[in-house]
Amino acid sequence: MKTNDRFFIVLLLLASICWSSIASGQEKDTVRYNAYGQKVTRQPLIGEYRNGILVFESVDQNYRTWFDLRVNFDGAHYFDKNALNEIGSGFTIRRLRFAMKTILYKHWTGEVDLNFAGGQLDVKDAFIGYKSDKQNYYFKAGYFKEPISMETTTTSRYQTYIEEPFMTEFAPARQLGLNFSKWGTKYLGVIGVSFNDVENLEVTTWSQDDNKANGTDEGYSVTAKGVFRPINKDDKLIHIGVSGSYRTPKTSWEFPNTYRVSLRDMTNISRKKFLDTDDIPNVKSNILFGGELAASYNNFKFASEYMLTKLNRETGFENYQASALFASVSYLAFGGKYAYNNEEGEFTQVSRGKEWGDIELALRYDYINLNDTKAQIMGGSANGYTAGITYYANPNVKFMVNYSYINHDRYANGRGSLFVGTDSNGDLTKDYTKVTETGRKAGDDYGFIQARIEIDF
Repeated sequence: MKTNDRFFIVLLLLASICWSSIASGQEKDTVRYNAYGQKVTRQPLIGEYRNGILVFESVDQNYRTWFDLRVNFDGAHYFDKNALNEIGSGFTIRRLRFAMKTILYKHWTGEVDLNFAGGQLDVKDAFIGYKSDKQNYYFKAGYFKEPISMETTTTSRYQTYIEEPFMTEFAPARQLGLNFSKWGTKYLGVIGVSFNDVENLEVTTWSQDDNKANGTDEGYSVTAKGVFRPINKDDKLIHIGVSGSYRTPKTSWEFPNTYRVSLRDMTNISRKKFLDTDDIPNVKSNILFGGELAASYNNFKFASEYMLTKLNRETGFENYQASALFASVSYLAFGGKYAYNNEEGEFTQVSRGKEWGDIELALRYDYINLNDTKAQIMGGSANGYTAGITYYANPNVKFMVNYSYINHDRYANGRGSLFVGTDSNGDLTKDYTKVTETGRKAGDDYGFIQARIEIDF
């Protein structure tokens, strides 16, 4: 073989080696493997800031992931100088939320939402869903809120007041279950079946212990809601909603086959619970009925709800029922507007009227009655009056101040642990049968002011 031929062959071999190296390098740049050694498909994501939320989305919009973080720093002062019971003022982290939400393959959705406030872990949402944008329906399974109340299903980041009204105590909030919803401009329909609460260790322990000791079925509930919107435009809305739920006792309750309503006075820092039915035994089932009426026009909003709960008890025990309602008006003073979500049937993030923000003024009346003389269960009743002012600095930050005044009746004694008036000797008493005050003068009444600094991102 001639020298030139050998030289040419060597050049071909070197070129082949170089090309293999280049090709191998290109493959290394484009191929990725997961933790199990499998080759995976790749698609770049674009990071964007959308109204204060960090969002990562594919170019074809079939994949999207975003974070939902929330911190509520709250403080409250109670004007208890003339009150019957001492109430401690203070500060707290009301919410410390971390959530991650995603859309996969255009239609599949997932969410995990955790709360770390108070030094403990609570699960807020954990579900998988399938959504059709063209036909406007959504199916989801996991742990999420039941569709029983607009006020309850509205995320805390968009609620008008620092704390929810009395009425929401009857709403079951989050449960394990399955849910199907369908909506249009004029309507929303939701139906679901739910099972146990798994929010934290306490309720799951109750359920597991009852299962282990007694082999008890965990219980179930069937909940449905219908919403009609005769007017639904960008600047005006009328929302009429009706909901109902049939519920059997759950093993995630503290005691099997019991029911209890126990709540604080629309404030989280004071731990006193004036309104308390104690554990009602021998419960077979619980029926809830709810009604909603809401409207908005540009920067004005009205919202109201009513809820009735009725317990069906074993033979020989009187049935029990209780009810609550609220009505609220609010106004964005500098030209902002209220927005509404057709899919969820609730108000969402407000738009600010000025570059520097907007100020919202709000008034709310609350009423709850846990007394049933026929059933001889006297959990107390109360009227609540709240005035609020909120400064929306930007889509992420707001400052809230609420003043509330609560008027309790003589039966609101926290299961006999709180003073509700004076006896014939002029001494404070916790026994409502010995209270000498009459009418609205009986029971402990007091006012308080609370404030919140909130950031959502």
